[in-house]
Amino acid sequence: MTLAYEWLGPVMFAGALVLLSLGYPVAFSLGGVAILFGILGISLGVFDPVFLTAMPQRIFGIMANYTLLAIPYFIFMGAMLEKSGIAERLLETMGILLGRLRGGLALAVILVGALLAATTGVVAAMGLISLPIMLRYGYSKELATGVIAASGTLGQIIPPSVVLVVLGDQLGVSVGDLFIGSVIPGLMMASAFALHVLIVAFLKPDLAPALPAEVRDIGGKALGRRVIQVMIPPLILILLVLGSIFFGIATPTEAGAVGCGGAIALAAANRKLTLESLRQVCDATLRITSMVVFILFGSTAFSLVFRGLNGDRFMFDVLATLPGGKTGFLVVSMAVVFILGFFIDFFEIAFIVVPLFVPVAQNLGIDLIWYGVVLGANLQTSFLTPPFGFALFYLRGVAPPEVTTKDIYRGVIPFILLQLLVVVLIIIFPGIVSFLPSLGN
Repeated sequence: MTLAYEWLGPVMFAGALVLLSLGYPVAFSLGGVAILFGILGISLGVFDPVFLTAMPQRIFGIMANYTLLAIPYFIFMGAMLEKSGIAERLLETMGILLGRLRGGLALAVILVGALLAATTGVVAAMGLISLPIMLRYGYSKELATGVIAASGTLGQIIPPSVVLVVLGDQLGVSVGDLFIGSVIPGLMMASAFALHVLIVAFLKPDLAPALPAEVRDIGGKALGRRVIQVMIPPLILILLVLGSIFFGIATPTEAGAVGCGGAIALAAANRKLTLESLRQVCDATLRITSMVVFILFGSTAFSLVFRGLNGDRFMFDVLATLPGGKTGFLVVSMAVVFILGFFIDFFEIAFIVVPLFVPVAQNLGIDLIWYGVVLGANLQTSFLTPPFGFALFYLRGVAPPEVTTKDIYRGVIPFILLQLLVVVLIIIFPGIVSFLPSLGN
């Protein structure tokens, strides 16, 4: 490529980001930009069309990718847990168990958010279920909305996380190792949220009062029966899914299939397994999975043309020669992912930006398992950050009229700071991520 046309690759990348930020469909934005710059490159004589001959093979490779098969499984499992009412009943039961504590309802929200990390739409679900209850019993609007939004984003890093499945595929590392490596960071985030709630409830009891006695006292036998019926089955399902991965009994894809079967069994046990609910779950799974596959097709075309225009070489040279070496690369890559998380979804970030970072990270000797967990934690933080965090939009859509956008923004600030603190700790102490995976080696 001549010097006059070396900027075609970076301009192509910037053009795709502009279209995405304007809200155009991701797959068509990427594919359209690829076609436009491919034609432009051919007409200028700087793009070899032979690159496009790899497109069919790449598409069939995507369709045959065993790792990506875990995505529809985990989406189906999460959607079935939501449609079966398990999330709602689990939240109610946790609220009753912890209701005698100041901030007990908020702690229940955090625990349910961590346990049902695979559930799609968990922010909206908890907003609909728990926010009116928390406000009714005197919770601060800021604390209530902050807890719900932050707990709903735990699914970005706590396994079984679709985010980690996609990152594992793009980084070329074991999804099971990513799951294991993310356990301690995920628990650290959930624990930090819970500790914050307990401190606020201790210092300012009026912001997070305990439930009234007449609400939480439903009788010992009734409560015990409810715990057995509502809490034990989903906990067993989660242990089966994650335990089979952690102990090497099953791959994440196989464990996802087990989770689907278990979620269907729980829905049947709760008498929620109807043809209509099954249709809705299958519809949600098909929609999200189809979106992911078409984004992959678009990103494949984009990456082929981008590589043909030497854009990947340009980005590698820029990122590999940043001041500060490994530290400089980490700062820049994390800042880029954090900022892009305001505007576009993690699928686009994973399929467009992460592949540009991987060669540089490998060249700098960065552990890709650790890097993947840091990326997941970073994405979780960006989805919570005003003014464009996706979790804030989801909560705003289901919040009652008396809760303002300002309340939500103010409520999430302490949780953003806590998440950033955990991200910094992961970066400073890589052993937080590598400890559990090292036990299996």
